[in-house]
Amino acid sequence: MSTIGPQAVLAAESGEVDPIKLFLPPFYDLFWSAIVLIIIAFVFYKMVLPKFQAVLDERTAKIEGGLAKAESAQAEAAAALAEYHQQLQEARTEAAKIREDARAEGTAIVADQKVKAGEEAARIVETAHRQIEAERQQASVSLRNDVGTLATQLASKIVGESLEDSARQSRVVDRFLDELEAAGAGAASAAANGKEG
Repeated sequence: MSTIGPQAVLAAESGEVDPIKLFLPPFYDLFWSAIVLIIIAFVFYKMVLPKFQAVLDERTAKIEGGLAKAESAQAEAAAALAEYHQQLQEARTEAAKIREDARAEGTAIVADQKVKAGEEAARIVETAHRQIEAERQQASVSLRNDVGTLATQLASKIVGESLEDSARQSRVVDRFLDELEAAGAGAASAAANGKEG
């Protein structure tokens, strides 16, 4: 490249040189500058640009791979979420079924226990009635014997003869108790008639 010297400036001021030529370099400078520029462009195009392109392609591939992985992960997460919701729904349905089964089983157990308790109560009442009847009969027999003995002793004192014979004693006791029962029945009917009137 040439520089504009003081002589060229003086020549331009004097009007000998075209002022536009002052800014245009000579042709040989343009030629060799173009050759150097073409060599640099060729080296850049053959060596530097492929490396830049490789780096850009690699980054593009990484970004696309990352996006694909992200989309895949998002799809997997959505599938896992859907499966979780389905399992949760199934678990809720199963829990509701278990609760209903437990409720039904509890109701059946309560009903069964009520039936068993009713049967047990009936058995206890029946046993108590039998025991009361047995005790009543035992008391009746004991009372007959005691009343018979007392009546025989009393009758012996009143009649003045011994009534120790068991057949005679039994007849006296039976007759005495029959009279007592008849008197008790008559008093009961009289009381019933009195209430009605």
